[in-house]
Amino acid sequence: MFAAERRQLILEMVRANGAVSLRELARVVQTSEVTVRRDVRALEAEGLLDRRHGGAVLPGGFTRESGFPQKSHLATAEKTAIADLAAGFVEEGEAIVVGAGTTTQELARRLARVPGLTVVTNSLLVAQALAHANRVEVVMTGGTLRGSNYALVGSGAEQSLQGLRVSKAFLSGSGLTAERGLSTSNMLSASVDRALVQAAAEVVVLADHSKLGTDTMFQTVPADLITRLITDEAPAHDDRAATELQALADQGVQIAVAGASGGAVSGQGGPGAPGGDAVPARQQRRDVPVPGPRRQVPGAAAGLRTAGALEQPGGAERARVADMRRR
Repeated sequence: MFAAERRQLILEMVRANGAVSLRELARVVQTSEVTVRRDVRALEAEGLLDRRHGGAVLPGGFTRESGFPQKSHLATAEKTAIADLAAGFVEEGEAIVVGAGTTTQELARRLARVPGLTVVTNSLLVAQALAHANRVEVVMTGGTLRGSNYALVGSGAEQSLQGLRVSKAFLSGSGLTAERGLSTSNMLSASVDRALVQAAAEVVVLADHSKLGTDTMFQTVPADLITRLITDEAPAHDDRAATELQALADQGVQIAVAGASGGAVSGQGGPGAPGGDAVPARQQRRDVPVPGPRRQVPGAAAGLRTAGALEQPGGAERARVADMRRR
């Protein structure tokens, strides 16, 4: 296949799906990922698509949402590392909400061994990952099934969340900026995610570095309501991700970077991770110091207790974070 034919096919796939991984592109056009990466770079130079870590997406800051089959092949190693680290922030006996997404699905797989955990979710994939966890109670919202990401949305989902109170919400999205916070490309998904946020005392966003600096149509969580961002280590040349992380930290968001110490986190165990004898995720994270006083999340009033404990992770962890800040 000539280069022009190959690039036309790549462009058609991206236009049809919104986002496609380099691996999938290489499989379809029957060439190497190195060649596909070169083709994607050439198409980006013409303004026909945008490169993302591990794949290509439609051009422009306001990207359309791709379906689950496409997103599941993007940044898989990064999502695994983020999920490993995020699982370390979940305590026994907590009640949490977990939104829809491929990264939150990875997190759910690691929560299956957390005793006494209650997980409220609108995601069929999250529920499926926890379906056989004997010590985890899964509560699903109502709503209408949105097939592209296997999530329940609409008024039924939102109404089922009214009056709910949990300790933490774990959410993903299509983009994250310091200016607008977390955003997604679908209005119904954004509306349910906002309802999940209202139910939680703390909001934890899971986003790999390729989403940093990307803005999409519908705001889910303003930056000032995000308690913590869990992300992966961006490449040294990715100035956009570094700038966005600093801007988020300046707004009071606590940043935890997967794989920042002890090597790559991927494949090492948080709760419920395969090969559970590995180093716990809590020992592998790096919390980036946040300037200024800690923010109070609306609704997280002093003394509030829910079905899950609202305390931050234990005293030993706080000591480690304090020590990092002194350095």
